[in-house]
Amino acid sequence: MFSNTFEIKPGTRNHRGFFIKEVPYRFVDLDSSGWALICMNDAICYYVDPDNLEQSASPESEDK
Repeated sequence: MFSNTFEIKPGTRNHRGFFIKEVPYRFVDLDSSGWALICMNDAICYYVDPDNLEQSASPESEDK
């Protein structure tokens, strides 16, 4: 399993229609209905439209 850091586009909403905080997220999974599961930390996760994700260019997120 690998971990990717993503940024979200401004105005991104979760699957319930609520705006979510614009911070880096870790991509976890893509479910069968097409929602991307992303997590801010171990306790805060959201389902979002994968079109609202942008790969983070942070050098800290690069793994060998």
